[in-house]
Amino acid sequence: MPSQKKVALVIGSGSVKCAAALGLKQALDRAGIPINMLVGCSGGSLYAALMALNVPTEEIAAMSARLWTRALTARANRRALWQALFPKLAKFDSSFSLRDDKAINRQLQAVYGGKRFEDASIPLYITATDFMTGELVTLSRGDLLPAIRASLAIPLIFPAVQHEGRTLVDGYLSDPLPVSVAIREGADIIIAIGFQADTQSHLSSLMRYTFQFTSVVSNNLLKSNYAFTSLAHHSEVLLMVPEFEQRVRLFDTDKIPYVIQVGEREMGKQLPYLQQLLSN
Repeated sequence: MPSQKKVALVIGSGSVKCAAALGLKQALDRAGIPINMLVGCSGGSLYAALMALNVPTEEIAAMSARLWTRALTARANRRALWQALFPKLAKFDSSFSLRDDKAINRQLQAVYGGKRFEDASIPLYITATDFMTGELVTLSRGDLLPAIRASLAIPLIFPAVQHEGRTLVDGYLSDPLPVSVAIREGADIIIAIGFQADTQSHLSSLMRYTFQFTSVVSNNLLKSNYAFTSLAHHSEVLLMVPEFEQRVRLFDTDKIPYVIQVGEREMGKQLPYLQQLLSN
């Protein structure tokens, strides 16, 4: 479908649920609608980067299933207790985390090591948060690995990332669905897929307490930031927040095929309107 309009896909935070973007992409490919820009936040950065590198959908699904496992948070950071109890003696700083990050660093290196933003065939933007100022930070040049690692740096769970003179943490803290980046970069039509974070049924551990905190913050930011953005710009935004009939938890990678189907279904509902926008 020929069109001079620039179409952006924004993939918000959502861990395994972000795989819904693959189904969305499949629906767009079948309709002959190209994506001209990709923006990824947190878990969404994993998928946005691989799409921008032209990795086939089936490979992305398989790679994300291997990457996103419980092993990422299985190993406790033994130094954390000492840092919490004796901050001066144990030199408490922005590297504090409850979990050791060797596993996530190793997994990300296997997939994204040696890749650069400049290798992408589609302009790619990854968001993180400056932990010292709260500012949304957009990364779009240089090595992909530190950008994605920063975008995934859940406070308290993983250490912050020192990058280009900033202390960076998970992008959800500033905006879990960074539509504003696509607007700033000149997108005419923005397809934005965001996700409600699951809340904990009980707070029986510090990890559960931390994930509950992040879920509450993310869900409220998702609502408020989108409401503000929808009133403050001139781009067309197609917002999708898929509802999952099955529960999809943080590491439910066995449900990726189901999640992809949900994304494809959601895009199918919006296709007629999108085609109308492109033809106008």
